[in-house]
Amino acid sequence: MTSPFSKLGIIAPIEKALKTLNISDPTDIQKKAIPELLTNKKDVVALAKTGSGKTLAFGLPLLQLIDKTNPTIQAVILVPTRELGQQIHTNLESFAAQIPEIKIASICGGVPIKPQIQRLTEPTQIVVATPGRLIDLIKREAINIKHTNFLVLDEADEMVKSLGEGLDEIVKELPNYRRTILFSATMPGTIKQLIQNYMSKNVVQIEADMETIGHQGIAHEYVVVEPIEKLNVLMHFLNNRLGQRGIIFCKTKAAVNKLAKNLAINKFSSGSLHGSLSQPIRDRIMGQFREGHIDILVATDVAARGLDVKEISYVVNYHLPDVYETYVHRSGRTARAGLKGYALTILQQEEEFEIPEFEDELGIKFERYQKVNAQDLEENTTLLWAKKVFKTKPNRELSADLKEKVHTVFHHLTKEELIDKLIAFEHGK
Repeated sequence: MTSPFSKLGIIAPIEKALKTLNISDPTDIQKKAIPELLTNKKDVVALAKTGSGKTLAFGLPLLQLIDKTNPTIQAVILVPTRELGQQIHTNLESFAAQIPEIKIASICGGVPIKPQIQRLTEPTQIVVATPGRLIDLIKREAINIKHTNFLVLDEADEMVKSLGEGLDEIVKELPNYRRTILFSATMPGTIKQLIQNYMSKNVVQIEADMETIGHQGIAHEYVVVEPIEKLNVLMHFLNNRLGQRGIIFCKTKAAVNKLAKNLAINKFSSGSLHGSLSQPIRDRIMGQFREGHIDILVATDVAARGLDVKEISYVVNYHLPDVYETYVHRSGRTARAGLKGYALTILQQEEEFEIPEFEDELGIKFERYQKVNAQDLEENTTLLWAKKVFKTKPNRELSADLKEKVHTVFHHLTKEELIDKLIAFEHGK
């Protein structure tokens, strides 16, 4: 029986790899992009929401179109962050599992460059790169992309903010006959300018599943708080979602560090991610989050771009983003692969007027989250205190004599009486 992917023109070895990965039904963007990329020779601009399967949409055609007998670089995939580069590299290798002749290299920043230079001396047909590291390798004459047939710009709307004139340095190394393929979740003016500057006039445009992010199965809510209660409202929200995975977005690295410290103090299973962390630490935190060892990731926008982690139940905007497109990317971390999702934005009174602007610009509807009352917040604080007590490790340095004296003070109390007294003591502070 003909499979959905074979109907799109995908060859048997790749189809077999997809079956091993339990990928059987193409998404809308895959249905539209794969035949276009396989049968046409024009530049392509593809607009598709975050989490719609864009890597597979451009990755499968690339694996088929390159000449696996030719050991030179034939495709360059540019990405905004190393984390996204690693994901794409891993995905492409899994898609090409049945075609061992195809060699794919990851040349992203944040890690030592010498092993990458050494890797590029070996046969390589596809490279996944961050712009800065690729430019560095070009200047060192450690990479040759002069015979590249395909340039892919993934998450282009996120990458263009930091790319500046760097794309000029890359493009001048590429042949004029190359095909440029651009994938983006949004189409701001900077992307339109990039298309005009670097792509052919008869570019093919594909649009898929772009009604609005409000139709992606994401419930959008906001809550207005006083500055002094902002952290406590967040803690109450998180305490009611224990065991679920989520991402909390902050505007600055300092805010990420401060919030992450508070979550750690209150014994939440969490980690932080921002651009100033070393790459090994970022990799370790992301690995823990992907594998479910931590439930909450506190991150800046730069650090979390392009992250593809399944089963993220919620996203919290601890600070409202400055631009509308950023909200699209933040919210798109949840409700991936057809699942339902939730996005909560925590505002101060003077920010509430911005909600209608986000609604109009993005075509979504925010509901007002019912803020908990003072008593509920106080009760939640007590629960967090109890959790901290429960998770406190015994002090092994205390003398046996002191412990015995303390035991003597409490020995006549039942467990229930002791807990009642501890709660009363905590509330009486």
